[in-house]
Amino acid sequence: MQAIQFEQIGGPEVLKVVEVAKPAVGPGQLLVRNRFAGVNFIDTYFRSGVYPVTLPSSLGQEASGEVIEVGVGVEGFTAGDAVVYLGSSNTYAQYSLADATKAIKIDTSVIPLDIAAAAFLQGLTALSLVTRSYTVKQGDWVLVQAGAGGTGRLLVQLAKHYGANVIATVSNEEKAAVARKAGADHIILYTQESVPESVKKIVEEGVHVVYDGVGQSTFDGSIQSLRRLGSMVSFGNASGTVPPVKLFDLTPKNLTLLRPSLYGYLVTEEERHRHLNELVELLAAKKLDIRVFKTYDLADAAQAHIDLQGRKTTGKLLLRID
Repeated sequence: MQAIQFEQIGGPEVLKVVEVAKPAVGPGQLLVRNRFAGVNFIDTYFRSGVYPVTLPSSLGQEASGEVIEVGVGVEGFTAGDAVVYLGSSNTYAQYSLADATKAIKIDTSVIPLDIAAAAFLQGLTALSLVTRSYTVKQGDWVLVQAGAGGTGRLLVQLAKHYGANVIATVSNEEKAAVARKAGADHIILYTQESVPESVKKIVEEGVHVVYDGVGQSTFDGSIQSLRRLGSMVSFGNASGTVPPVKLFDLTPKNLTLLRPSLYGYLVTEEERHRHLNELVELLAAKKLDIRVFKTYDLADAAQAHIDLQGRKTTGKLLLRID
């Protein structure tokens, strides 16, 4: 089968199409014929060495397709089922092994395979952030950094779904329109104005929570935008990793700082069942608008990474796998 691998840490150019053996299904696993795989910022972290990997390495955290074979001990799945699943750096490939506990069947007449793949990792991330990291409530003030990005758009939509007032930061007017369409009540153009100062003009005491997937360049401004007893949820490093934090900087306003991981919220069977089913129910009920910005052939994975890191996208990037 064909898969994307890299033999050295580096830029997008290290990604190559290689021929590898189709994996053999084991106990508790599904062998899936992938049709679409999501492209996520975390993939660039592995490729560039922000997160350590053993070389040669593959990429990909989510995909959708059809079950080809069911491993021993797996119940509830049969060959031919359409599924979407969380992978483990293995979905940029024609076939992948999926942990059956991190997969869910879908009705493709309600949720197409491309939308399922586009929604899964970022949707679960956003859902866990607004329900677990900080529980968004009716009337809360929420600041979403990069509110037109893949996860940012979903955070805006979910925060509005739970009744919050949402402020989104974006880089230009085109992305402002995307964030507004997602439901943002207020827009801050971070390229033209100070985020903390603009937040204070909108809500003088500051926001209840900031969701920040940008990292290094936005961290200080996010902290400054919070009200007393506010929560800073730092979940990504799009602009680089956040420098060491001085804990005493949190003291004046009794702030809470979190650095959550999605998989830390999917440890137990109950957690996985709850979050996977909740996301699929939201998608089926059309409560989330999933925007696929562009779909690339598997061989063009490097270009997808270039576009993602170039901040030229306003939605999800997918790989189409023939």
